[in-house]
Amino acid sequence: MPFPSSRRRVLATSAIVGGLALLVSTVTGLFGQGREEAAATRPEAVAESVLNRTIATAQDKLRHSEHDPATWAQLGSAYVEQARITADPGFYTKAQGALEKSLAQQPEGNGQALIGLGARANARHDFVTARDWGERAKAVLPDTVAVYGVLADAHTQLGDGAAATAAVQKMLDLKPGLSAFTRASYDLEQHGQLDQAREALERAMADATAPADVVFCQYYLGELAFNSGHLDQAAEHYEKGLVADPQDVTLRQGRAKIAAARGQLEPALTEYRDIVARVPLPQYIQEYANLLRSAGRQDEAAKQFELLGAQEKLLGAAGATDDLAASVVAADRGDAAEALRRAEAEWGRRHHPLVADAYAWALHLNGRDAEAIGFADQALAQGWQHAGFTFHRGMILSSLGKTDEAIAALEAALLINPHFSPVDAPAAQQALQTLRSGR
Repeated sequence: MPFPSSRRRVLATSAIVGGLALLVSTVTGLFGQGREEAAATRPEAVAESVLNRTIATAQDKLRHSEHDPATWAQLGSAYVEQARITADPGFYTKAQGALEKSLAQQPEGNGQALIGLGARANARHDFVTARDWGERAKAVLPDTVAVYGVLADAHTQLGDGAAATAAVQKMLDLKPGLSAFTRASYDLEQHGQLDQAREALERAMADATAPADVVFCQYYLGELAFNSGHLDQAAEHYEKGLVADPQDVTLRQGRAKIAAARGQLEPALTEYRDIVARVPLPQYIQEYANLLRSAGRQDEAAKQFELLGAQEKLLGAAGATDDLAASVVAADRGDAAEALRRAEAEWGRRHHPLVADAYAWALHLNGRDAEAIGFADQALAQGWQHAGFTFHRGMILSSLGKTDEAIAALEAALLINPHFSPVDAPAAQQALQTLRSGR
């Protein structure tokens, strides 16, 4: 896949799900007190303010003339984005109503409503439905970049790399901007092409004009560096982002991870405690719970896992399912049977490497290592330099009695990122010591 540039660099890419936090769902609504007061001028607050104005304008227009399919589609798409920003699943319900109203008023040729429905389905992890809406939208608007964003995200999460690559290539051909380059970066990372993944994000940064886009790019540049074990480089990107928005939660989460990796446990726990109080997304709660586990504060960790269970119920009540996140959480809290049940369910729907890894680990926790190793290999098959996947594979190999291969895998995990998990990285070190001493 060539970057549109004078150098015409060849890249094979697929996609990123918006926000890159695809293994967790942004379900809350219990908590968000004080967000407006906290940072009225922050980029995230500005973005939300713009959306609020867009929604208010559309609503006012529809009060004067209800038969307006284009405005209903615009309103529905704005609700999808509002759900993402606020983590309030109620906006997905509003989005569905508005988008279906648009389609009812204009059943044929209504590409914008189809794009909105596809984006909504992706956000709710209903990737098959998202793909189908995207294909319908493509038939109507074959040269609209947003169509291929929907398709790229859906195909990526369904494990159809060739189709995702084609969708991202089309995005680059139509409009080589931030949304295309960020999707390209994620695929390159999954294929182990980290230098090119970084280049893609730098190209996205060059196209970033809004502060929120700068924050987004700096965060994921930091994530690329952190996941490769480059703490100083990661910290630099997080801090640059914090210049644009000193209270951005994603960047503060990055800063907390850096503190934990450097052994500054109390500052890291304090940062995470504040993060989950302000924006209690499942990803942050899970990371906080595992950091508490690593600190030996099991009772406090258990309370965070209870909160995750409550959020899962909210997700289900909103009509969405995320068995992948549920499997990972169940494994972390020691419920092997539930981890396996949920991983099997997710694997039945899609074959992304994240799902293969979760399935492999759940099988291992249930003593089914002969089956697990195949899924562990599949998680790494496309070249992703993922320390967590590699750690899981090493532990499975150890259980199978393949000592030399296990040692090699565990060494590789720690070489990729010696700080990949406050719980699993020390476990990898301990397992290596045991395996080496038993040779």
